[in-house]
Amino acid sequence: MKPLLLIGNGGHAKVVKDIVNLSDEYTFKGYLDDNISEPYVENDVIYDNLSNIQKYQEDYYFNIAIGSNGIREKVFNKLDIPIEKYPVLKHPTSIISPSVNIGFGTVIMAKCVINAETKIGTHCIINTAAIVEHDNVISDYAHISPNSTLTGGVKVGTKSQIGASATVIPTKKVGDNTIVGAGATVVNDIGNNQIVVGSPAKPIRR
Repeated sequence: MKPLLLIGNGGHAKVVKDIVNLSDEYTFKGYLDDNISEPYVENDVIYDNLSNIQKYQEDYYFNIAIGSNGIREKVFNKLDIPIEKYPVLKHPTSIISPSVNIGFGTVIMAKCVINAETKIGTHCIINTAAIVEHDNVISDYAHISPNSTLTGGVKVGTKSQIGASATVIPTKKVGDNTIVGAGATVVNDIGNNQIVVGSPAKPIRR
């Protein structure tokens, strides 16, 4: 089993830890977080400051277990860690077509369905019970929230989030750094740097 450390120690990290514990390839070894001032080991779990990550680089794998899309990007960019050290983590109850391409560092949570020819970027979150249909393209650092549905041919931009129970109808595009509110229905293309809510989804001011 390959040892893995989580970067982050909040609520999202708890869920990722459970996925690692169910893995037959990786084993959870601890947390690296800026809020941990002094390194220590408790119940065989490592707790250390993120600034000390270089001492673990040789022997460990990592996951940036932070829910914020923008912070995941900033953390990855500031660390001199090869992308190959961030494995894809998949909950065993997820259903993923063999033709799906998933980038390094992405987490697929429980009960997700990801169908044929979909492409998912690096360091994404496909959250609990999300449905990602065929031929979707999900860019880096995106978050597809619990129970949301991307129908066929949807494109989701970098650092964008599809809110819980939201739906995007076929072939629509959601731009970069955009938030689709919980329960929204996207029936038109959405541009960059927007927040949209409602059914049909419409922009609101930030």
